[in-house]
Amino acid sequence: MLSKIIKFCKSNERDIFLAAIIILVSFASFGLGRLSKIRENKTPITIENLGVTTGKAAPLGIAAGGGKEKGATLSGESGGIVASKKGSKYHFPWCSGALRIKDSNKIWFSSAQEARKAGYTPAQNCKGLK
Repeated sequence: MLSKIIKFCKSNERDIFLAAIIILVSFASFGLGRLSKIRENKTPITIENLGVTTGKAAPLGIAAGGGKEKGATLSGESGGIVASKKGSKYHFPWCSGALRIKDSNKIWFSSAQEARKAGYTPAQNCKGLK
């Protein structure tokens, strides 16, 4: 029985190879078609308001990942670092810790050095602070 299958495969080797190629191409085409259909149904992401809790628009230069682009300046209420009057940590305005500080309790600093001189330490959950 096995010898008959081997003989058949050897005698029709080119046809079997061609059929396998056609099947593989059809599976690949079907998969790519499905992927393009998925992309059509996705709605594009739009960012409407990048403002921090102060209600002001976010400064230019803040990248989508939360980091600052090279050469960008950040001007919050009066600086680029924010801390709480009741706390001991300082944050970037877009960090989760800064967003939880009430506006009435916010203290703004122009730099991290200025915040350190005032006795504040960097928040550990705010990436990029040293």
